[in-house]
Amino acid sequence: MGLSWQQGPLGEHPAGKFLTEVPMPEKLLFAEPLRRRMRVRFAGEWIADSEDVWLLHEPGRYPVAYFPVRDVSQGVLEDTDRTTKHRELGPTAWYTVRSGDKEAGRAAWRYTDPPGYAAEFQDRVAFAWRAMDGFYEEDERVLGHAADMYHRIDIRNTSRTLEVRDGERTVARTESPLVLFESGFAPRWYVPRTDVDEDALTPVEGQTFCPYKGLADYYEIGGVRGAAWSYRDAYTQVAPVSDMVSFEPDKVAVYLDGERLALEPGQAVVPHGIDRGLDAEELSRAGGPAKP
Repeated sequence: MGLSWQQGPLGEHPAGKFLTEVPMPEKLLFAEPLRRRMRVRFAGEWIADSEDVWLLHEPGRYPVAYFPVRDVSQGVLEDTDRTTKHRELGPTAWYTVRSGDKEAGRAAWRYTDPPGYAAEFQDRVAFAWRAMDGFYEEDERVLGHAADMYHRIDIRNTSRTLEVRDGERTVARTESPLVLFESGFAPRWYVPRTDVDEDALTPVEGQTFCPYKGLADYYEIGGVRGAAWSYRDAYTQVAPVSDMVSFEPDKVAVYLDGERLALEPGQAVVPHGIDRGLDAEELSRAGGPAKP
């Protein structure tokens, strides 16, 4: 997903490879300017507002936004006695974030003496995603993590035959599936509900959240939990798959043009990393446009 997550080029297990005579470093960080105004809201107040945000792409993590200290409200950051050391970026100071009567411990950090090759991070601070009320680009809430400009989703119509079976039972069969191609993932096949035997699907409790597609509901098939899922009300950007059903090929038999699919590398979803997560409950706090 994106540049450094899952099987992205800088991910821990990339799907492709760099064609170089000399091997690439085991861990490669990438930094770039966001080129968008970004704001942070905490305790009902704007505590950071900047057009000079830099993103850090680090293997196995979503991109993290770093704000110039000068663009953070005075008095918001309180020193703590916690310090750590980042292998590539050096000593790291941690802060309590405070605004009014609300505080969040260890909710911000700064590299106090970054090496020369990372001078862009001098006097910049990042905020723990889940500890804040929200992050905004202009007046729109950004969910899940800072925007990854390298993440892309393409949805294509196809006339290939997709069939799903649970033993002798045909759970789904269609000649008009949609295939969703997403950065860092193997293709996902979606079936119209009119081509699904709904009686074979047993809804299960629990949802997951995708910053790009929305909330996913899950189903049990033949006693196997999580064998299928659906974005019942997918985001506008991926509206074609809204309320369609996709099936996990390692939990139920999925055949494409008669050939059984296997769980390909990159197919399994990896949970959000530390400080970069967003659960289904938090989605309800999106709140729409920013308030003054």
